[in-house]
Amino acid sequence: MLSTLHYQTEENIMSLEILDQLEGKVRQAVESIQLLQLEVDELKEKNEAVERALQQTQEEKAQLAEEKENLQKNLQLYQERIRSILGQADQI
Repeated sequence: MLSTLHYQTEENIMSLEILDQLEGKVRQAVESIQLLQLEVDELKEKNEAVERALQQTQEEKAQLAEEKENLQKNLQLYQERIRSILGQADQI
């Protein structure tokens, strides 16, 4: 009986040690998860900032493309006017 009690006590101690180890591992896992969640939140914020910058860049690109088109049209008009003036000068 004493031997059985001693064996059960050792078993309980071992079980408590295992539970302590498990608790430590669970705490570590929770801390890791919390750190990863902070990292995820930070990356989401960075991603949103990059998306805003991309959107702004795309808008600027569209504006520049429109400005380029207008400048090309104006250039063509000026070239036509110059040709017309030169044609009139040739007739003189």
